[in-house]
Amino acid sequence: MPPLPTSPAASPLLLASRLGALHGPAPLLFHHHRRAGAGASSVHFLAPRRKTRPGPAMSWLGKLGLSGLGGSPRASEASAALAQGPDEDQPAPGNEFAQFGAGCFWGVELAFQRVPGVTRTEVGYSQGNLHEPTYEDVCTGATNHNEVVRVQYDTTACKFDDLLDVFWARHDPTTPNRQGNDVGTQYRSGIYYYTPEQEKAARESLEKQQKLLNRTIVTEILPAKRFYRAEEYHQQYLEKGGRFGFRQSAAKGCNDPIRCYG
Repeated sequence: MPPLPTSPAASPLLLASRLGALHGPAPLLFHHHRRAGAGASSVHFLAPRRKTRPGPAMSWLGKLGLSGLGGSPRASEASAALAQGPDEDQPAPGNEFAQFGAGCFWGVELAFQRVPGVTRTEVGYSQGNLHEPTYEDVCTGATNHNEVVRVQYDTTACKFDDLLDVFWARHDPTTPNRQGNDVGTQYRSGIYYYTPEQEKAARESLEKQQKLLNRTIVTEILPAKRFYRAEEYHQQYLEKGGRFGFRQSAAKGCNDPIRCYG
């Protein structure tokens, strides 16, 4: 993904205030990209590690949510309650929603865009503890959001099992909080269901996949929670051409290799 822009929203102290607690220095997160057709790689550092640490009193008060940096335990609880609530959006008539986390959402979205019967895709953030997170917030690693794709599909033309097949094929479900060189909790593997039928299918599918692998699958299967649509420039990113202007086809049934780059 692109370098993290410098903005007030990216301030670790401001984010700590929004969360109602300061848990120490933000981790150093990065997004690694390999340019297609070239041997060069680049690493974009998203959030520099703070070199100062809060004092002992601030540390334990922060863990209790009592740091007093413009937030409060009640405000933090209210924010988390909203973020952990159900997805209240409604799919189009005759359609259902599903959410998937499988690493950087750019390539994952394009894979689902190509599935016949998928009528809409959106990338965003879910499963976290901060209401209305920004990309900068999620990149700190402090909000526990996952980068997800919300898929809307026509149930007469596409089955949930079809989406699961794409999900498993698109990523490595055995690496916790990591896909390739992308590292962080926002890259964890997850299936987020809307119905009991989706949950049942997801668990059965995981069992089948586990028999094919010699490493333990770490995919989480949880109820879908509130979906926060990501910033517009993230939407259909690869179809639009990405950072370098190389458009990739989102045509139904397309089997072209997906180049996920920033």
